[in-house]
Amino acid sequence: MIRIATPLTFGTIGELFAERSGVLNLGIEGIMMLAAMTGFSAAYFSGNLWLGVLAAVVTGVLAGLLMGVLTVSLGLSQHVSGIGTTLLCSGLSFFFYRLIFGQPSSIPNIKSFAVVPLPLLSSIPFIGPVLFDQFALVYLAMGIVPLSAWLLYHTPWGLNLRTVGENPHAAYSAGVSVSATRYQALMISGAFMGLAGAFLSMAQFNAYTFGVVSGRGWICIALIVFGQWSPWKSAAGALLFAFIDALQLRLQASSVIDLPYQVFLMMPFVLTIVGMALVSRNARAPAALLKPFKKEER
Repeated sequence: MIRIATPLTFGTIGELFAERSGVLNLGIEGIMMLAAMTGFSAAYFSGNLWLGVLAAVVTGVLAGLLMGVLTVSLGLSQHVSGIGTTLLCSGLSFFFYRLIFGQPSSIPNIKSFAVVPLPLLSSIPFIGPVLFDQFALVYLAMGIVPLSAWLLYHTPWGLNLRTVGENPHAAYSAGVSVSATRYQALMISGAFMGLAGAFLSMAQFNAYTFGVVSGRGWICIALIVFGQWSPWKSAAGALLFAFIDALQLRLQASSVIDLPYQVFLMMPFVLTIVGMALVSRNARAPAALLKPFKKEER
């Protein structure tokens, strides 16, 4: 459950920063896929997993900059820009993978991240092996949730970000650069999405395949609404989805319930839809979400 939740946590927190600034980043699915490919390729040829993580993060930041150019500088539709970014990044990941690796008879793989048990903590009964005998990137995902909450709610930068997402004209009147703030949010968003892709191809799996992301980016967008744009609630939603996903894997393996495996695969997504339907009625998005900022308009 913890490992399934890790890429969702990275992606969800990244998307949260973008949406809190007023930009819906629908490019998340493609960004995660391209970052997974670049990170894996860098690790494959260098033999250094952390260099692969760096390559994935840089890829995410550059994709975030692209979203910034389209939605902030040019003021284009965030829906169209995001879907276009997903299609572009997905296509680039397929193209460069074929260009780099061709069509090998067996899938190229790497030695994935090893678990790093934390001294003393990993020996705590039950909780220790679950929380403190994990990959380094899992610990990083655990840390970014409180860090993100602190940045958003207890720093001047977080106040500026939230103000830009709620009332960009008020932020501009107070001397805050709306464009710069949104660019920063999108770059942070892309970096976290890059970490999500890196985890999938270098920790959860030890290879890159075209189905490595498998809709997780879209789930992250749903989890933002489920968590009502709060880091803690969104992370809890990621854990809930991961729990259901882990449960369906156990049910498939145990054969306790005699059903086609496709039914089990649907479980997390169906319950996500149900949860969205129940929660989204009272969810209040940032007021300036999806609205381009133009200084001359009021």
